[in-house]
Amino acid sequence: MSLAKNLALLRHLPKVDGLRLAEFGRSADVSSPLEEVTGFGDNPGNLRMFAFVPAQLQKPRALVVVLHGCGQTAAAYDLGAGWSTLARHYGFALVMPEQQRVNNGNTCFNWFNPEDTARDGGEARSIREMIAHMAEAHRIDPRRVFITGLSAGGGMTSVMLATYPEVFAAGAIIAGLPYGIASNLREALDGMFHSPQRPERELGDFVRRASNHRGPWPKISVWHGSADRTVNPGNASEIVKQWLDLHDLPAVPMAETIVDGYPRQAWWNKDGETLVESYAITDMAHGTPLGLADNDQRYGIEGAFLIEAGISSSYHIARFFGLTGWIPDAAGKRAGPATLKPALSPAPHLARSIRATVAEEPAEPKREAARGFDLGQIITRALTAAGLMK
Repeated sequence: MSLAKNLALLRHLPKVDGLRLAEFGRSADVSSPLEEVTGFGDNPGNLRMFAFVPAQLQKPRALVVVLHGCGQTAAAYDLGAGWSTLARHYGFALVMPEQQRVNNGNTCFNWFNPEDTARDGGEARSIREMIAHMAEAHRIDPRRVFITGLSAGGGMTSVMLATYPEVFAAGAIIAGLPYGIASNLREALDGMFHSPQRPERELGDFVRRASNHRGPWPKISVWHGSADRTVNPGNASEIVKQWLDLHDLPAVPMAETIVDGYPRQAWWNKDGETLVESYAITDMAHGTPLGLADNDQRYGIEGAFLIEAGISSSYHIARFFGLTGWIPDAAGKRAGPATLKPALSPAPHLARSIRATVAEEPAEPKREAARGFDLGQIITRALTAAGLMK
């Protein structure tokens, strides 16, 4: 089937079974704390920019870029994943780019389009301009810029980490895909549904070719549901392989632990700093996992592709970024800088031998993988009918 016919097929997907993806979360825009920013710089990707800056900012000042998934708006994803609540609680700035329907019928970031995934081009350039605007306007420490995203937003997170690695200290990819595996729609669909395995060096070279940067590389946190039928869970392993190659780390995890009932693998450097971590959310479908955080707070609200799973991915990601060690004082005055705790890692001299299993209290009961609307089933049926899948 031709690329034109593939595009025509995807344009009809929002209406399958009478559902329209772009309608999800629209009601959240009205009460959102996000504010739109215009005139932020060059915008070749034609994206909208939304930002949130709390009254108090921790020092040094930090910025988190958050990229929504398909069928979502910036405000809807913020409401669901709880990022502005985290930003207010822990004192960091937030920028949330938003895709427009004119660029993509399902409001997905175009993580596979060569025009949007090259340094200084398209959507990647637009997001970089937003970061530069926020850094200048709010005196963000250039060493404390982070990025995360869900699904197509996860794919675009891979793009940003690859094309502008010098900009980010760390990133987190939820139900996303590695950089460089697709340059057209057919390859993107193959990556989504089948996740072909590639050699570690090949995956690493995709990133090395994206810029002139040669390290140090950003840290990476990878999250994926094992029952995801929209983006094959094998993509999580491929992302991990890509960044292990860049960091020159071994394939075998240095630690395997249980966090809130789910397996976590970790790799760290000679100084004991965690560089790569991966969470497998067993029995979870496509989406961002939600739950009670370690501080007994709940960030986000369950909805489409925002799944109650007994673990707060947004909180754990913010902690991985080193953002949860700061609390403003009760009087509302700016508190002094706290010692920001890095992601926990065993001592480096244990790196070659440890296999830790940490028993924690059982997680909240997990919902069934099929949570009402399953985009994976809809796309699969549509592609099967079109002869693209068997």
